[in-house]
Amino acid sequence: MDEIAITVNGLRRPLEGATAHTTALDWLRDTGLTGSKEGCAEGECGACAMLVATPGTDGGTEWTAVNACLVPVAALNGQEVVTAEGLGSPESLHPVQEKLAEAGGSQCGYCTPGFACSMAGEYYRADRVPAPAHAHDVVDEHDEGCLVHDAEHGPNGFDLHALSGNLCRCTGYRPIRDAAYELGMPEPGDELAARRDRPAPAAVPTDFTAGGGRFVRPATLDETLRLIRDEPSALLVAGSTDLGVEVNLRGRRAPLVVAVEQLDELRTLSVGDDVIEIGAALPLTEVERRLDGRVPLLAQLFPQFASRLIRNRGTFGGNLGTGSPIGDTPPALLALGARLVLASADGEREVELADYFTGYRQTIRRPDELIRAVRIPLPLARVTAFHKIAKRRFDDISSVALGFALDLEGGVVTNARIGLGGVAATPLRAYDTEAALIGNAWNIATVKAASTVLQGEGTPMSDHRASSDYRSLMLGSALLKLYSTTIHDDKEVSA
Repeated sequence: MDEIAITVNGLRRPLEGATAHTTALDWLRDTGLTGSKEGCAEGECGACAMLVATPGTDGGTEWTAVNACLVPVAALNGQEVVTAEGLGSPESLHPVQEKLAEAGGSQCGYCTPGFACSMAGEYYRADRVPAPAHAHDVVDEHDEGCLVHDAEHGPNGFDLHALSGNLCRCTGYRPIRDAAYELGMPEPGDELAARRDRPAPAAVPTDFTAGGGRFVRPATLDETLRLIRDEPSALLVAGSTDLGVEVNLRGRRAPLVVAVEQLDELRTLSVGDDVIEIGAALPLTEVERRLDGRVPLLAQLFPQFASRLIRNRGTFGGNLGTGSPIGDTPPALLALGARLVLASADGEREVELADYFTGYRQTIRRPDELIRAVRIPLPLARVTAFHKIAKRRFDDISSVALGFALDLEGGVVTNARIGLGGVAATPLRAYDTEAALIGNAWNIATVKAASTVLQGEGTPMSDHRASSDYRSLMLGSALLKLYSTTIHDDKEVSA
Protein backbone atom coordinates (compact mmCIF):
# COMPACT_ATOMS: atom_id res chain seq x y z
CA MET A 1 0.00 0.00 0.00
CA ASP A 2 1.11 3.60 -0.65
CA GLU A 3 1.65 6.04 2.17
CA ILE A 4 -1.59 6.91 3.96
CA ALA A 5 -2.13 10.65 3.71
CA ILE A 6 -4.90 13.23 3.60
CA THR A 7 -4.98 16.61 1.88
CA VAL A 8 -6.05 19.11 4.55
CA ASN A 9 -6.58 22.75 3.60
CA GLY A 10 -4.56 22.18 0.44
CA LEU A 11 -1.59 20.48 2.11
CA ARG A 12 -0.88 16.76 1.99
CA ARG A 13 -0.43 15.40 5.49
CA PRO A 14 0.76 11.86 6.24
CA LEU A 15 -1.31 9.92 8.75
CA GLU A 16 1.09 9.95 11.68
CA GLY A 17 0.38 9.15 15.30
CA ALA A 18 -3.08 7.71 14.62
CA THR A 19 -4.53 4.30 15.37
CA ALA A 20 -7.07 2.36 13.37
CA HIS A 21 -9.76 3.80 15.67
CA THR A 22 -8.65 7.45 15.76
CA THR A 23 -11.36 9.85 14.61
CA ALA A 24 -10.71 12.63 12.14
CA LEU A 25 -11.42 15.18 14.88
CA ASP A 26 -8.79 13.81 17.25
CA TRP A 27 -6.22 13.59 14.45
CA LEU A 28 -6.91 17.13 13.24
CA ARG A 29 -6.51 18.54 16.72
CA ASP A 30 -3.34 16.52 17.30
CA THR A 31 -1.87 18.06 14.14
CA GLY A 32 -2.55 21.58 15.47
CA LEU A 33 -5.84 22.29 13.68
CA THR A 34 -7.81 23.02 16.83
CA GLY A 35 -10.64 25.02 15.29
CA SER A 36 -12.82 21.93 15.22
CA LYS A 37 -14.13 21.17 18.70
CA GLU A 38 -15.55 18.19 20.54
CA GLY A 39 -18.86 19.09 22.11
CA CYS A 40 -20.80 15.84 22.28
CA ALA A 41 -18.67 13.16 20.55
CA GLU A 42 -21.82 11.66 19.02
CA GLY A 43 -22.70 13.90 16.08
CA GLU A 44 -25.38 16.02 17.75
CA CYS A 45 -23.73 19.43 18.25
CA GLY A 46 -21.82 20.10 15.03
CA ALA A 47 -18.86 21.82 16.72
CA CYS A 48 -16.54 19.39 14.91
CA ALA A 49 -17.93 19.90 11.39
CA MET A 50 -15.49 19.85 8.48
CA LEU A 51 -15.83 19.83 4.69
CA VAL A 52 -14.97 16.81 2.57
CA ALA A 53 -14.64 16.80 -1.21
CA THR A 54 -17.23 14.30 -2.47
CA PRO A 55 -18.32 13.32 -6.00
CA GLY A 56 -20.89 15.65 -7.53
CA THR A 57 -23.75 14.62 -9.76
CA ASP A 58 -22.10 16.23 -12.80
CA GLY A 59 -18.73 14.55 -12.40
CA GLY A 60 -17.29 17.44 -10.42
CA THR A 61 -16.87 17.96 -6.69
CA GLU A 62 -19.22 18.94 -3.89
CA TRP A 63 -18.06 20.29 -0.56
CA THR A 64 -19.96 18.17 1.96
CA ALA A 65 -20.12 19.00 5.67
CA VAL A 66 -19.71 16.00 7.99
CA ASN A 67 -19.03 15.33 11.67
CA ALA A 68 -15.29 14.92 12.15
CA CYS A 69 -15.89 13.30 15.54
CA LEU A 70 -17.50 10.24 13.91
CA VAL A 71 -15.36 9.61 10.83
CA PRO A 72 -12.36 7.27 11.25
CA VAL A 73 -9.41 9.28 10.01
CA ALA A 74 -8.16 6.24 8.08
CA ALA A 75 -11.37 6.47 6.02
CA LEU A 76 -10.09 9.78 4.63
CA ASN A 77 -6.98 8.28 3.06
CA GLY A 78 -6.41 10.04 -0.26
CA GLN A 79 -9.29 12.43 0.32
CA GLU A 80 -9.45 16.23 0.57
CA VAL A 81 -10.63 18.00 3.71
CA VAL A 82 -11.18 21.66 4.57
CA THR A 83 -11.47 22.84 8.17
CA ALA A 84 -12.41 26.27 9.50
CA GLU A 85 -8.73 27.24 9.32
CA GLY A 86 -8.77 26.49 5.60
CA LEU A 87 -11.72 28.73 4.85
CA GLY A 88 -9.98 31.99 5.70
CA SER A 89 -7.60 33.75 8.04
CA PRO A 90 -7.91 36.69 10.48
CA GLU A 91 -6.38 38.88 7.79
CA SER A 92 -8.58 37.54 4.99
CA LEU A 93 -11.89 36.17 6.22
CA HIS A 94 -13.97 33.82 4.11
CA PRO A 95 -17.38 35.34 3.18
CA VAL A 96 -19.07 32.94 5.63
CA GLN A 97 -16.78 34.00 8.46
CA GLU A 98 -17.18 37.64 7.52
CA LYS A 99 -20.97 37.52 7.60
CA LEU A 100 -20.98 35.65 10.92
CA ALA A 101 -18.77 38.36 12.41
CA GLU A 102 -20.86 41.21 10.97
CA ALA A 103 -24.12 39.70 12.25
CA GLY A 104 -22.75 39.04 15.75
CA GLY A 105 -23.13 35.32 15.18
CA SER A 106 -20.52 34.27 17.72
CA GLN A 107 -19.96 34.75 21.44
CA CYS A 108 -17.89 32.09 23.16
CA GLY A 109 -16.94 30.83 19.69
CA TYR A 110 -16.86 27.15 20.59
CA CYS A 111 -19.49 26.22 18.01
CA THR A 112 -18.52 28.83 15.41
CA PRO A 113 -16.00 26.77 13.38
CA GLY A 114 -18.59 24.04 12.91
CA PHE A 115 -21.26 26.53 11.90
CA ALA A 116 -18.79 28.10 9.45
CA CYS A 117 -18.05 24.76 7.80
CA SER A 118 -21.70 23.72 7.56
CA MET A 119 -22.58 27.17 6.22
CA ALA A 120 -19.76 26.96 3.69
CA GLY A 121 -21.05 23.63 2.44
CA GLU A 122 -24.37 25.28 1.63
CA TYR A 123 -22.62 28.40 0.30
CA TYR A 124 -20.90 26.24 -2.33
CA ARG A 125 -23.98 24.20 -3.24
CA ALA A 126 -23.96 24.26 -7.03
CA ASP A 127 -27.73 24.52 -7.47
CA ARG A 128 -28.26 27.27 -4.89
CA VAL A 129 -30.27 29.98 -6.64
CA PRO A 130 -31.28 33.33 -5.10
CA ALA A 131 -35.05 33.68 -4.75
CA PRO A 132 -37.51 36.32 -3.55
CA ALA A 133 -37.40 36.92 0.19
CA HIS A 134 -39.94 34.98 2.25
CA ALA A 135 -42.04 36.91 4.68
CA HIS A 136 -42.75 34.33 7.34
CA ASP A 137 -39.40 32.92 8.45
CA VAL A 138 -39.22 32.29 12.17
CA VAL A 139 -36.58 30.99 14.53
CA ASP A 140 -37.71 28.84 17.43
CA GLU A 141 -34.96 29.42 19.99
CA HIS A 142 -36.61 26.98 22.41
CA ASP A 143 -36.30 24.09 19.95
CA GLU A 144 -33.25 21.92 20.60
CA GLY A 145 -33.15 21.07 16.92
CA CYS A 146 -31.42 24.36 16.08
CA LEU A 147 -32.97 26.54 13.36
CA VAL A 148 -36.62 26.26 12.39
CA HIS A 149 -38.26 28.19 9.59
CA ASP A 150 -41.48 28.22 7.65
CA ALA A 151 -39.86 28.84 4.26
CA GLU A 152 -37.53 26.20 2.91
CA HIS A 153 -34.95 28.65 1.59
CA GLY A 154 -33.83 32.18 2.34
CA PRO A 155 -33.88 35.01 -0.22
CA ASN A 156 -30.38 34.00 -1.36
CA GLY A 157 -31.42 30.37 -1.86
CA PHE A 158 -29.76 29.30 1.41
CA ASP A 159 -31.41 26.23 2.93
CA LEU A 160 -31.31 26.54 6.71
CA HIS A 161 -31.65 22.79 7.09
CA ALA A 162 -28.00 22.70 6.03
CA LEU A 163 -27.25 23.97 9.55
CA SER A 164 -29.33 21.39 11.37
CA GLY A 165 -27.19 19.51 13.83
CA ASN A 166 -25.17 22.64 14.65
CA LEU A 167 -26.06 23.86 18.13
CA CYS A 168 -25.29 27.19 19.80
CA ARG A 169 -25.98 27.98 23.44
CA CYS A 170 -24.67 31.57 23.63
CA THR A 171 -25.61 33.62 20.63
CA GLY A 172 -29.08 32.45 19.79
CA TYR A 173 -29.86 31.46 16.25
CA ARG A 174 -31.23 34.66 14.75
CA PRO A 175 -27.81 36.29 14.14
CA ILE A 176 -26.57 33.03 12.61
CA ARG A 177 -29.67 32.86 10.40
CA ASP A 178 -29.16 36.49 9.41
CA ALA A 179 -25.54 35.78 8.48
CA ALA A 180 -26.61 32.85 6.31
CA TYR A 181 -29.22 34.94 4.52
CA GLU A 182 -26.71 37.71 3.78
CA LEU A 183 -24.37 35.45 1.84
CA GLY A 184 -24.05 36.15 -1.84
CA MET A 185 -22.73 33.78 -4.48
CA PRO A 186 -19.04 32.78 -4.66
CA GLU A 187 -16.90 35.38 -6.40
CA PRO A 188 -14.58 34.67 -9.35
CA GLY A 189 -11.24 33.48 -8.06
CA ASP A 190 -12.71 31.58 -5.11
CA GLU A 191 -10.49 28.49 -4.96
CA LEU A 192 -13.04 26.25 -3.26
CA ALA A 193 -15.68 27.23 -5.82
CA ALA A 194 -13.27 26.51 -8.66
CA ARG A 195 -12.44 23.14 -7.13
CA ARG A 196 -16.02 22.07 -7.85
CA ASP A 197 -15.23 21.81 -11.57
CA ARG A 198 -12.68 19.03 -11.07
CA PRO A 199 -13.48 15.42 -10.07
CA ALA A 200 -13.40 14.49 -6.40
CA PRO A 201 -10.61 12.16 -5.26
CA ALA A 202 -11.27 8.51 -6.01
CA ALA A 203 -11.47 5.96 -3.23
CA VAL A 204 -8.05 4.73 -2.19
CA PRO A 205 -7.64 1.08 -1.14
CA THR A 206 -6.37 1.12 2.42
CA ASP A 207 -4.93 -1.39 4.86
CA PHE A 208 -3.89 0.37 8.05
CA THR A 209 -2.88 -1.42 11.24
CA ALA A 210 -2.06 0.54 14.40
CA GLY A 211 -3.05 0.71 18.04
CA GLY A 212 -4.29 -2.87 18.22
CA GLY A 213 -6.74 -2.52 15.34
CA ARG A 214 -6.88 -2.79 11.57
CA PHE A 215 -8.80 -0.59 9.13
CA VAL A 216 -9.29 -1.92 5.61
CA ARG A 217 -10.88 -0.34 2.56
CA PRO A 218 -11.01 -3.06 -0.13
CA ALA A 219 -10.75 -2.01 -3.76
CA THR A 220 -13.80 -3.93 -4.99
CA LEU A 221 -16.99 -5.55 -3.77
CA ASP A 222 -15.66 -9.01 -4.61
CA GLU A 223 -12.57 -8.37 -2.50
CA THR A 224 -14.79 -7.14 0.33
CA LEU A 225 -16.94 -10.27 0.24
CA ARG A 226 -13.91 -12.54 0.28
CA LEU A 227 -12.46 -10.63 3.21
CA ILE A 228 -15.58 -10.89 5.39
CA ARG A 229 -15.88 -14.57 4.45
CA ASP A 230 -12.33 -15.19 5.67
CA GLU A 231 -12.63 -12.81 8.66
CA PRO A 232 -16.09 -13.49 10.17
CA SER A 233 -15.43 -11.09 13.06
CA ALA A 234 -14.91 -8.15 10.69
CA LEU A 235 -17.06 -5.09 11.43
CA LEU A 236 -18.57 -3.45 8.35
CA VAL A 237 -18.80 0.33 8.38
CA ALA A 238 -20.24 2.83 5.91
CA GLY A 239 -20.89 6.35 7.21
CA SER A 240 -19.69 5.45 10.72
CA THR A 241 -22.45 7.58 12.27
CA ASP A 242 -23.26 4.70 14.62
CA LEU A 243 -19.81 3.16 15.09
CA GLY A 244 -18.30 6.57 15.78
CA VAL A 245 -20.52 6.94 18.83
CA GLU A 246 -19.53 3.48 20.05
CA VAL A 247 -15.86 4.34 19.65
CA ASN A 248 -16.11 7.71 21.40
CA LEU A 249 -18.51 7.03 24.24
CA ARG A 250 -18.21 3.31 24.86
CA GLY A 251 -14.59 2.71 23.96
CA ARG A 252 -15.35 0.11 21.30
CA ARG A 253 -12.22 -1.13 19.56
CA ALA A 254 -13.07 -3.66 16.86
CA PRO A 255 -10.04 -5.72 15.80
CA LEU A 256 -10.95 -5.33 12.11
CA VAL A 257 -13.06 -2.60 10.51
CA VAL A 258 -13.96 -2.91 6.81
CA ALA A 259 -15.09 0.27 5.06
CA VAL A 260 -17.65 -0.13 2.27
CA GLU A 261 -19.10 3.35 1.76
CA GLN A 262 -17.17 4.05 -1.44
CA LEU A 263 -17.85 0.79 -3.25
CA ASP A 264 -19.56 1.67 -6.53
CA GLU A 265 -21.84 -1.38 -6.39
CA LEU A 266 -23.28 -0.11 -3.09
CA ARG A 267 -23.88 3.47 -4.28
CA THR A 268 -26.41 2.89 -7.06
CA LEU A 269 -30.00 4.09 -7.39
CA SER A 270 -32.26 2.90 -10.18
CA VAL A 271 -35.99 3.18 -10.85
CA GLY A 272 -37.55 0.40 -12.90
CA ASP A 273 -41.08 -0.53 -13.87
CA ASP A 274 -41.69 -2.63 -10.79
CA VAL A 275 -38.97 -1.75 -8.29
CA ILE A 276 -36.77 1.04 -6.98
CA GLU A 277 -33.33 -0.21 -5.97
CA ILE A 278 -31.18 1.88 -3.64
CA GLY A 279 -27.58 1.02 -2.90
CA ALA A 280 -27.01 0.27 0.76
CA ALA A 281 -24.03 2.65 1.06
CA LEU A 282 -25.48 5.63 -0.79
CA PRO A 283 -25.67 8.53 1.72
CA LEU A 284 -29.21 9.45 2.69
CA THR A 285 -28.70 13.02 1.48
CA GLU A 286 -27.89 11.65 -1.95
CA VAL A 287 -30.85 9.24 -1.87
CA GLU A 288 -33.14 12.15 -1.04
CA ARG A 289 -31.71 14.22 -3.88
CA ARG A 290 -31.93 11.49 -6.50
CA LEU A 291 -35.44 10.37 -5.56
CA ASP A 292 -36.58 14.02 -5.57
CA GLY A 293 -39.91 13.25 -3.89
CA ARG A 294 -40.65 10.16 -6.02
CA VAL A 295 -41.33 8.17 -2.82
CA PRO A 296 -43.48 10.50 -0.67
CA LEU A 297 -43.11 8.35 2.45
CA LEU A 298 -39.31 8.65 2.30
CA ALA A 299 -39.61 12.35 1.48
CA GLN A 300 -41.34 12.74 4.85
CA LEU A 301 -38.72 10.60 6.60
CA PHE A 302 -35.53 12.28 5.43
CA PRO A 303 -35.91 15.71 7.09
CA GLN A 304 -36.67 13.96 10.39
CA PHE A 305 -33.71 11.60 10.23
CA ALA A 306 -31.04 13.10 12.51
CA SER A 307 -29.39 16.15 10.90
CA ARG A 308 -27.96 17.04 7.51
CA LEU A 309 -24.48 16.43 8.90
CA ILE A 310 -25.49 12.85 9.76
CA ARG A 311 -27.46 12.26 6.57
CA ASN A 312 -24.44 13.33 4.54
CA ARG A 313 -22.77 10.08 5.63
CA GLY A 314 -25.52 7.89 7.10
CA THR A 315 -26.91 5.10 4.90
CA PHE A 316 -29.81 2.68 4.67
CA GLY A 317 -27.37 -0.20 4.97
CA GLY A 318 -25.89 1.15 8.17
CA ASN A 319 -29.24 1.93 9.75
CA LEU A 320 -30.51 -1.57 8.97
CA GLY A 321 -27.23 -3.35 9.59
CA THR A 322 -27.13 -2.44 13.28
CA GLY A 323 -30.48 -4.15 13.86
CA SER A 324 -31.48 -1.32 16.20
CA PRO A 325 -35.16 -1.25 17.23
CA ILE A 326 -35.19 2.57 17.20
CA GLY A 327 -33.73 3.28 13.78
CA ASP A 328 -35.93 5.64 11.76
CA THR A 329 -35.68 3.95 8.37
CA PRO A 330 -37.07 0.46 9.24
CA PRO A 331 -40.66 1.60 10.01
CA ALA A 332 -40.83 3.51 6.72
CA LEU A 333 -39.28 0.70 4.71
CA LEU A 334 -41.52 -1.89 6.35
CA ALA A 335 -44.54 0.15 5.30
CA LEU A 336 -43.16 0.28 1.76
CA GLY A 337 -42.81 -3.51 1.66
CA ALA A 338 -39.05 -3.27 1.16
CA ARG A 339 -36.78 -6.23 0.48
CA LEU A 340 -33.05 -6.47 1.10
CA VAL A 341 -30.40 -7.85 -1.20
CA LEU A 342 -27.81 -9.70 0.90
CA ALA A 343 -24.54 -10.44 -0.88
CA SER A 344 -21.78 -12.93 -0.03
CA ALA A 345 -18.88 -14.51 -1.87
CA ASP A 346 -21.26 -17.35 -2.76
CA GLY A 347 -23.88 -15.12 -4.38
CA GLU A 348 -26.90 -13.04 -3.44
CA ARG A 349 -30.25 -13.66 -1.81
CA GLU A 350 -33.28 -11.42 -1.40
CA VAL A 351 -35.22 -11.28 1.87
CA GLU A 352 -38.29 -9.46 3.06
CA LEU A 353 -37.41 -6.71 5.51
CA ALA A 354 -40.28 -7.93 7.68
CA ASP A 355 -38.37 -11.23 8.09
CA TYR A 356 -34.95 -9.64 8.54
CA PHE A 357 -35.03 -8.79 12.27
CA THR A 358 -34.90 -11.77 14.63
CA GLY A 359 -34.17 -10.23 18.05
CA TYR A 360 -32.66 -7.25 19.80
CA ARG A 361 -29.91 -6.09 17.41
CA GLN A 362 -30.05 -9.50 15.75
CA THR A 363 -30.89 -10.25 12.10
CA ILE A 364 -30.79 -13.09 9.61
CA ARG A 365 -27.72 -11.57 7.92
CA ARG A 366 -24.78 -13.95 8.20
CA PRO A 367 -21.28 -12.74 9.18
CA ASP A 368 -20.10 -13.35 5.60
CA GLU A 369 -22.89 -11.21 4.11
CA LEU A 370 -23.44 -7.51 3.63
CA ILE A 371 -26.51 -5.54 2.60
CA ARG A 372 -25.96 -4.60 -1.03
CA ALA A 373 -29.25 -2.84 -1.76
CA VAL A 374 -32.77 -2.03 -0.62
CA ARG A 375 -35.58 -2.79 -3.07
CA ILE A 376 -38.92 -0.98 -2.87
CA PRO A 377 -41.68 -2.59 -4.96
CA LEU A 378 -43.82 -0.51 -7.31
CA PRO A 379 -46.46 0.78 -7.58
CA LEU A 380 -46.46 2.66 -4.31
CA ALA A 381 -49.45 2.86 -2.00
CA ARG A 382 -51.72 5.85 -2.54
CA VAL A 383 -51.90 7.00 1.10
CA THR A 384 -48.59 7.14 2.99
CA ALA A 385 -47.19 8.90 6.03
CA PHE A 386 -44.25 8.82 8.42
CA HIS A 387 -44.85 9.81 12.04
CA LYS A 388 -41.98 10.37 14.44
CA ILE A 389 -42.55 11.10 18.12
CA ALA A 390 -39.47 12.48 19.87
CA LYS A 391 -38.60 15.04 22.53
CA ARG A 392 -37.14 17.43 19.96
CA ARG A 393 -38.61 18.39 16.63
CA PHE A 394 -35.38 17.66 14.77
CA ASP A 395 -32.14 15.75 15.36
CA ASP A 396 -33.38 13.38 18.03
CA ILE A 397 -33.88 9.67 18.62
CA SER A 398 -37.44 8.43 18.19
CA SER A 399 -39.57 7.43 21.14
CA VAL A 400 -41.98 5.94 18.60
CA ALA A 401 -41.83 5.91 14.81
CA LEU A 402 -44.53 4.71 12.42
CA GLY A 403 -44.72 4.25 8.68
CA PHE A 404 -48.12 3.97 6.97
CA ALA A 405 -48.94 2.76 3.45
CA LEU A 406 -52.60 2.22 2.54
CA ASP A 407 -54.53 1.65 -0.66
CA LEU A 408 -58.14 2.81 -0.82
CA GLU A 409 -60.65 1.86 -3.50
CA GLY A 410 -64.21 3.00 -3.44
CA GLY A 411 -63.79 4.17 0.16
CA VAL A 412 -62.59 0.73 1.28
CA VAL A 413 -59.11 -0.18 2.50
CA THR A 414 -57.83 -2.74 0.01
CA ASN A 415 -54.29 -3.03 1.35
CA ALA A 416 -52.39 -1.77 4.40
CA ARG A 417 -48.85 -1.96 5.67
CA ILE A 418 -47.80 -0.35 8.95
CA GLY A 419 -44.22 -0.34 10.22
CA LEU A 420 -43.39 0.34 13.86
CA GLY A 421 -40.17 1.33 15.62
CA GLY A 422 -39.39 1.88 19.28
CA VAL A 423 -42.15 -0.36 20.63
CA ALA A 424 -40.44 -3.77 20.76
CA ALA A 425 -37.03 -5.44 20.67
CA THR A 426 -37.13 -5.16 16.88
CA PRO A 427 -38.84 -3.01 14.27
CA LEU A 428 -42.04 -4.79 13.29
CA ARG A 429 -45.12 -4.87 11.09
CA ALA A 430 -48.44 -4.12 12.79
CA TYR A 431 -50.12 -7.16 11.24
CA ASP A 432 -53.15 -7.18 13.56
CA THR A 433 -53.90 -3.53 12.84
CA GLU A 434 -53.49 -4.11 9.13
CA ALA A 435 -56.03 -6.95 9.32
CA ALA A 436 -58.42 -4.67 11.19
CA LEU A 437 -58.28 -2.19 8.30
CA ILE A 438 -58.23 -4.33 5.16
CA GLY A 439 -61.65 -4.90 3.68
CA ASN A 440 -63.35 -2.26 5.82
CA ALA A 441 -64.60 1.19 4.94
CA TRP A 442 -62.11 4.01 5.51
CA ASN A 443 -64.21 5.89 8.04
CA ILE A 444 -63.94 7.03 11.62
CA ALA A 445 -65.54 3.88 13.02
CA THR A 446 -63.00 1.64 11.30
CA VAL A 447 -60.13 3.91 12.27
CA LYS A 448 -61.14 4.02 15.94
CA ALA A 449 -61.46 0.25 16.07
CA ALA A 450 -58.11 -0.24 14.37
CA SER A 451 -56.50 2.37 16.63
CA THR A 452 -57.43 0.28 19.65
CA VAL A 453 -55.66 -2.67 18.05
CA LEU A 454 -52.64 -0.55 17.14
CA GLN A 455 -52.32 0.65 20.72
CA GLY A 456 -51.66 -2.92 21.77
CA GLU A 457 -49.08 -3.78 19.09
CA GLY A 458 -45.57 -4.55 20.28
CA THR A 459 -44.34 -4.57 23.86
CA PRO A 460 -43.54 -0.93 24.64
CA MET A 461 -40.98 -0.42 27.38
CA SER A 462 -40.25 2.52 29.66
CA ASP A 463 -36.90 4.29 29.36
CA HIS A 464 -35.47 7.80 29.56
CA ARG A 465 -37.18 8.78 26.29
CA ALA A 466 -40.75 7.75 27.13
CA SER A 467 -42.85 5.49 29.32
CA SER A 468 -44.56 2.39 28.02
CA ASP A 469 -47.96 4.01 28.63
CA TYR A 470 -46.95 7.06 26.62
CA ARG A 471 -45.75 4.92 23.75
CA SER A 472 -49.03 3.01 23.71
CA LEU A 473 -50.98 6.26 23.68
CA MET A 474 -48.92 7.55 20.76
CA LEU A 475 -49.62 4.36 18.84
CA GLY A 476 -53.31 4.71 19.55
CA SER A 477 -53.47 8.27 18.23
CA ALA A 478 -51.30 7.81 15.14
CA LEU A 479 -53.93 6.23 12.91
CA LEU A 480 -56.44 8.92 13.85
CA LYS A 481 -53.88 11.53 12.85
CA LEU A 482 -53.38 9.82 9.51
CA TYR A 483 -57.13 9.63 8.97
CA SER A 484 -57.54 13.35 9.64
CA THR A 485 -55.17 14.15 6.78
CA THR A 486 -57.42 12.30 4.31
CA ILE A 487 -60.47 14.39 5.17
CA HIS A 488 -61.31 17.50 3.17
CA ASP A 489 -64.25 19.83 3.75
CA ASP A 490 -65.62 17.43 6.38
CA LYS A 491 -66.09 14.75 3.76
CA GLU A 492 -64.28 11.43 3.62
CA VAL A 493 -62.21 11.06 0.49
CA SER A 494 -61.08 7.88 -1.18
CA ALA A 495 -58.01 7.46 -3.31
